[in-house]
Amino acid sequence: MRPIYDRQNIAKMKKLIILFALSLLFTPIIAQINKSDSSVQVVSYWNKHDKQRYTITEESYQVKNATDTIKRQLFTYDVDVEVLDSTATSYTIKWLYRNFNMKHTWNPIMEKLLSVSNNLPVIIKTSEMGVFQEVVNWEDVRDYIGKGINLIKSEYKDVPSLDLVFEQIQNTFSTREAIENSAIQEIQQYYTFHGAKYKLNEEYPGSIKRPNVYGGEPFDAEINVYLDEINFNDDNVILRTSQAVNNKQLTDAAYGYVKKMAQNMGAPFNTKRIDFPLAVNNIDTASRIQASTGWVIFSIQTKEVSMDNLLQVDERSIEIQ
Repeated sequence: MRPIYDRQNIAKMKKLIILFALSLLFTPIIAQINKSDSSVQVVSYWNKHDKQRYTITEESYQVKNATDTIKRQLFTYDVDVEVLDSTATSYTIKWLYRNFNMKHTWNPIMEKLLSVSNNLPVIIKTSEMGVFQEVVNWEDVRDYIGKGINLIKSEYKDVPSLDLVFEQIQNTFSTREAIENSAIQEIQQYYTFHGAKYKLNEEYPGSIKRPNVYGGEPFDAEINVYLDEINFNDDNVILRTSQAVNNKQLTDAAYGYVKKMAQNMGAPFNTKRIDFPLAVNNIDTASRIQASTGWVIFSIQTKEVSMDNLLQVDERSIEIQ
């Protein structure tokens, strides 16, 4: 005997089928966490005009003889991140820097140097996955910073020891490569994990090139990336990475830089390379990222540079508002 279906039951079945089909349609879009193998793919799902606001805190200090903290500096600023354009292959994104607030510094002109970047728009391009590609308006950024530095230089023209400081800052913004490698480290930090797939507690070691802030060839560095935590209910993941720069290459570059500075200042420099202390540079980064969109919720990066009995620590946090 065939089952008898009335019209009401048929209508209910049609609704269930439609709902099931819709769930299949939208699942691939929002589910970047794969529960079956505990993996996640960090991909950007952004729309044109999407906006987020972040507060960035930067702190640095030096530790001498592992006990004495000297030269502490702390400041904050806000960044408005806006998607200007979205295509099938890329995103164009504006980072607008505002509200610089110097809270503690050992350098009296640092607050003026920070003010140079106030209301500075940096326009970047990423791949469709959210991988950083380039600074689009690098020439505008160069000119904007250069104009501000020249104003400060004219104010401190009677302090010749600052010439090298101003020169180094302007060199950081002199070319597209310099800006991308050294001047926008917070942006590079933000997109560290985008564009790749990670499996929980699985390590991904590798070798990369790190920019040489002293000039010359980039440094070799060893890197290790891993997915530390998946929060299924909260739709976010925590990823971590550690980097270690080649000590010999770093020490060679530091030695050459110190020697050049001494020559420029007319100071004696008799230290041989073999007697120059070993330089160490390690960088650790951790980010909590919303899995379904690729927006960073919180990120912290700690860089430790040590030489002889002096340790320099730089820490940057990026927090969504």
